Amino acid sequence: MNYYYPLIAMPLAILGLPLYIYLPTYYAVDLNINITLVGVVLFLARLSDVFSDPLIGFLSDKSQRVLNSKKPIMFIGFLLATFSFYALINPIKEYALYFLIFFSILIYLGFSMIMVPYLTWVSEISDDYNEISSLNSNRELFTIIGLVLALIAPTMIDSQQLSQKLNLLFLLFIFLFTPLFLITLLKMKTKFTNNQTEIKLSILKLLYKEKEDYKYLQIGYFFNSLANAIPATLFILFIQVVIQDKNSNEWILIVYFLAGIIALPFWNKLSKSKGKKQVWVLSILLASISFFFVVFLKQGDILWFALISFVTGLSLGADIAFPTAIQSDIIQNSKYKQLSSTSFGIWTMLTKLALASSVMITFSILGLIGFDENNINQNMILTLSLLYALLPVILKLFSLYFILKFKERRK
Repeated sequence: MNYYYPLIAMPLAILGLPLYIYLPTYYAVDLNINITLVGVVLFLARLSDVFSDPLIGFLSDKSQRVLNSKKPIMFIGFLLATFSFYALINPIKEYALYFLIFFSILIYLGFSMIMVPYLTWVSEISDDYNEISSLNSNRELFTIIGLVLALIAPTMIDSQQLSQKLNLLFLLFIFLFTPLFLITLLKMKTKFTNNQTEIKLSILKLLYKEKEDYKYLQIGYFFNSLANAIPATLFILFIQVVIQDKNSNEWILIVYFLAGIIALPFWNKLSKSKGKKQVWVLSILLASISFFFVVFLKQGDILWFALISFVTGLSLGADIAFPTAIQSDIIQNSKYKQLSSTSFGIWTMLTKLALASSVMITFSILGLIGFDENNINQNMILTLSLLYALLPVILKLFSLYFILKFKERRK
């Protein structure tokens, strides 16, 4: 087992949380930019990943072939992401929209330059079915720990301003990521070294031909990711507008992520007998059934919301660890390992396209109904509840249709 592999997942989670949860509300509410415009900008920024992630994966594979390492790509990404993170949360107010456009694209680019090679490492560390599961589970465990830290940290300052919370998270990110990232780059070793086979995108066609049901896994993963992204995008608005409790954001999320930590060892153990796909399907069903009841919540139902969040959170670890573990197995068992980063670039592209689509869909609908946090009516509350709770459940159940069409091959 490579004990250094999961380390950087923790600070990377801190980088991800503000972008997925805090940033849309910060620009729409605190900086007073039209909510639909914020949604469009973040969608376009995420859409840039549709092109950049596969390209970064391709360049990462090239780097492996030429330099015998993917680490140079990751180091450049670290510098780019760090600078962009700071600029994004400290915009010049007169030019806030331009900061959102420019630095959103740059931070996603930097994040991809780290994340695509990082995810690929699993298939290069081990070829054992259960060890791949453990590596992915440990990575997601550190991810959840990072998320919990990112949620606890803002509660240590006596302020409701998102700008101050975001800057505190930036300091936490720098404090953790700089040493852990350097340690990981120095210590990480992979089994597969310089591959002299020419890297060509045309080989991707052969990969899809070799594994004909691979596309079903990717489609199912996209819709499930979209279902996960919508509540993350709308969480702050939902708890403030529907539940009407502005002081419980952090602790509700802490309950959710702690549930994920508690359940992850159980899911990992179950996967050894049932298989990764079956465990993933079970986690989706658990999340869908429990989250459906959020539709019926109303003002003051914070304890019920916490209970539902805990039960839903039990599925979290399996829902984020095992899809990527299955992807690692596919690459590990393929004849075309030289395109491992390229295939993971497509995989992360699907994640980010889902995140972009969630902002675009939800913020556009809220904009169409004239959503105004300072002038709320029942129609706005109902629309927000349906978007936050019912739409994700429908998408998750829809994703199962494609996931079940994929046949897992256990080695």
